[in-house]
Amino acid sequence: MPVFELRRLRLLHELALRGTLAAVADALSYSPSTISQQLALLEKEAGVALLAPDGRRVRLTDHGRILAAHAARALELDERARGELESLHAAGFEGLTPVRVAVMQTAALAVVPAALALLSERAPGLRVEIREMPPESGLFELAARGVDLVIAEQYPGHTRAHVAGLERERLGTDPIRLAVASGDPARSLHDLRDRAWVMEPAGTAARLWAVQQCRAAGFEPDVRYELADLSAHARLVASGQAVAVLPDLLWAGAPVPVSLLDLPDRPAREIFTAQRTSSQARAGILEVRRALRDAFPTAV
Repeated sequence: MPVFELRRLRLLHELALRGTLAAVADALSYSPSTISQQLALLEKEAGVALLAPDGRRVRLTDHGRILAAHAARALELDERARGELESLHAAGFEGLTPVRVAVMQTAALAVVPAALALLSERAPGLRVEIREMPPESGLFELAARGVDLVIAEQYPGHTRAHVAGLERERLGTDPIRLAVASGDPARSLHDLRDRAWVMEPAGTAARLWAVQQCRAAGFEPDVRYELADLSAHARLVASGQAVAVLPDLLWAGAPVPVSLLDLPDRPAREIFTAQRTSSQARAGILEVRRALRDAFPTAV
């Protein structure tokens, strides 16, 4: 009986997560034809059809779904084994697998530089790779093994879905306030009911939370500007073109160019890191998490 090749099993696992051959190819920097060829070889190894045509795409057959579930477990076991081996020769952190970290923008500004400075002293041989992406994307890529560690957020009253195989650790809290131009006469959220708003893109936790705050105050916000870059939010607010709700981490260590007003009950979002449970033994990830904890501002 042929032995399944782990690399091909990962392609099937990726297809189960991402849905299309093109998405798998993009994520892994392969061509779609290469993905198709490798999955065809996996089908020969399995002796059954794993994929079926579905319009211009393909879908997993029942056999494909079963093997994809086994592929996920095989990948977890492989990562656990590699992590345990890594932990035995972690002195100096030389030669360890690079740690790929997905970070949201405010963490990239307020936490990552200080954490990297700590790592340059504590683990100079450890390679850390940083990618900025929204928390929603970062958590998906963590589950899909596109990254090894994520810095994400959770807004008060909104609990993110807990994904099996992922483990979270709280870093700290980050107050959220109303931001208006300096000299603006507004004193409360209700005073901003007729203003133009800048918010993050629809579908993000930040956007959903901000809209709900406005609705609780009795109005539907006029979201005239939709931008992912919070620095752009701050510029629009400072110029008097919009108002916003912004987290304090955006200003950490820098002058605040706007006026900040407290929201009712002074809400704060929770900032946390997440990793796969199968990577818990990886010394490099543990060291990066320790540096992030130590670098998180105690007051923002």
